[in-house]
Amino acid sequence: MSLNWIDVQNLDFYHLFLERHHLMWLAKSHSKDKALAIALKAHPEVLWYFKRLLPEAAEVFEDMTGSVSLDLSGEEIRRAEIEVMRSINDWMVYVVDPAIYDRLEFTRWDDSELTDFVDFSGRRVVDIGAGTGRLSFVAASRGATVYAVEPVRTLRDYLKRKAETIGYKRFYVVDGLIEEIPFEDDFADIVISGHVFGDFPDREYGEMVRVVRNGGDIVLFPGNNDTDNEIHDFLAGKGFGWGRFEEPGTGFVRKYRLKVEKRSL
Repeated sequence: MSLNWIDVQNLDFYHLFLERHHLMWLAKSHSKDKALAIALKAHPEVLWYFKRLLPEAAEVFEDMTGSVSLDLSGEEIRRAEIEVMRSINDWMVYVVDPAIYDRLEFTRWDDSELTDFVDFSGRRVVDIGAGTGRLSFVAASRGATVYAVEPVRTLRDYLKRKAETIGYKRFYVVDGLIEEIPFEDDFADIVISGHVFGDFPDREYGEMVRVVRNGGDIVLFPGNNDTDNEIHDFLAGKGFGWGRFEEPGTGFVRKYRLKVEKRSL
């Protein structure tokens, strides 16, 4: 799906100093992408950064750039750069100006869709893949102590500034991924996540269950449409209850909640 959150026409390709997990995805899913190969070959500094940050994929990036020639015009190279940046439009927003995400129409759903689902007052909440804090700040506004887990540095900086501006004192921003949550067992009363779950369902589910205490809640807004797709079938199979709500400009989507009951060994 092609997004149009930000106009990349005038953006410099040097914005592609991305995060390690982004590069893993590019190495896995775009190894045959000619536009990316051209753009990287035209920017050896960015190629060096990719190989340095993700050395296990250095050969992939070398093979990719080795398969193309730079016997191209500046216009042709620029077209390749724009094609790449359009294909990762959401990442460009995160790098260039995260506030753009906060202004997108689909983020303007009613907070009660979350607060009617679970009581945050006095709870310790972990928000995984917090992004710009759409879920985190709802929980914080209801009296929760919030740990916003976010792997993208520019988004972490944005979260910190926003929390400071609002004046939340019990709001902590942490680097981490949903498949490797950086907290000990039984750390949280509630785990929440929006538009993140689903790449590695078993591993992600296992980590969320590990981190939440016995009797705690996992609440997911995975961003799936109002259909019985693979994400729905997985979560329903694990015992999640679910409801539906309308995301402005998107239509009806689903939300899920699980009361975690851990069996003693």
